[in-house]
Amino acid sequence: MKRFAFFLIFTGWLIPLASAQETEHVQVGIFADYLRLSQTETNFGGLGARVGFVAYRNIKLEAEMSYDFDQAFTESFHDSTTGVVTVRRTGLRTLHGEFGPKVNLGEHWHVHPFVTLKGGFIDFRVNNAPATIGTFFSSVDNLRRKNVSGVLYPGGGLEGHLGPVGIRFDIGDELYFNSGTHNNLRIAFGPYIRF
Repeated sequence: MKRFAFFLIFTGWLIPLASAQETEHVQVGIFADYLRLSQTETNFGGLGARVGFVAYRNIKLEAEMSYDFDQAFTESFHDSTTGVVTVRRTGLRTLHGEFGPKVNLGEHWHVHPFVTLKGGFIDFRVNNAPATIGTFFSSVDNLRRKNVSGVLYPGGGLEGHLGPVGIRFDIGDELYFNSGTHNNLRIAFGPYIRF
C-alpha cells in the first residue's frame, strides 16, 4: 500500500511537469553567421550564441552575440609626393551583439516562421592576432575603449523542432550607424535547445 501511495504521489507530481514541457520557456542556441559588409564589399563568417525567454505567448525576448573572424582585404595607398603606391592586406574583424523581441507567426508542422527587430552594437577592429578564445574575450573586454556603432536589425526566418531540439535560419538587414546608415546582409543558421 505504501508503494502504491508513493507511486500515486510521484505520478501526480510528474503530470504538471509533463504538460509544462509542451510550451517552451527558454531557448538556447549557437549559430554560424554570415555578414556582407557593404562599405568594403567584404564577406565575413563567424560563430555566435543566443538565448531567448518567453515574454508573452508567441513573443520571445532574445539576446545574441557573434564574432566574425579575420577577413583580409587589399588596401592601396598612393603617396602624392613620391608617387609610391603601397598595397597591404588589412585584417578586419567584427563583434556584434543585439537584443530585442522575436514574434512567432504560427506553427505549421513544427515549423515556425518569425520576424524580429533587435537593437545593439557592432565593433570593427583591425587585428592580426590569431583567432582564439582569448582574442574573443579581449575583443569583448575592449568594447568600452573602442569606437562602437549602434545597430538596428530587422529580420525574419524559419525555425523547426522535433521535441526539445531544433534548427533555425535567420536573414535580415543589419543596419549600423556611423557617419550615416549602412545596410548589411546578415544570415545565421544553427541548432538550438528549448526547455
